[in-house]
Amino acid sequence: MRVMLDTNILLSAMLFPSERMNALVRKASVENHLVISSYVLDELFDVIRRKFPQQEGTADRFLQRIPYELVYTPKQPEPGLFIIRDPDDYAVLYSAIMESVDVFVTGDKDFSEVVLERPEIMIPAQFLER
Repeated sequence: MRVMLDTNILLSAMLFPSERMNALVRKASVENHLVISSYVLDELFDVIRRKFPQQEGTADRFLQRIPYELVYTPKQPEPGLFIIRDPDDYAVLYSAIMESVDVFVTGDKDFSEVVLERPEIMIPAQFLER
């Protein structure tokens, strides 16, 4: 199964590790096929530079340790595939759709309002229970 993690999930797993977050990353990257978009990586490092500048090395080491497929997010994604409140979130979900991701894991409530057949949008607890 192809699984994409949102920026907030990766950030939590990297900077605030816990048994639950470690299990989620393991399930996404070892038991399944983890997909990370270029948009999510750019956003992740932007947040780290702004809020946690001393943690850039932690993020680098984390990303070097886990297996994942890096996919490119176009700078101008095709509009109109779905409606989401935050226009910045469009590129993230657009990447998941274009890369045939089966599950998108996020803690962002804006995504819960989007109705799609695929990918299935889950919060971390749902993904871990699956």
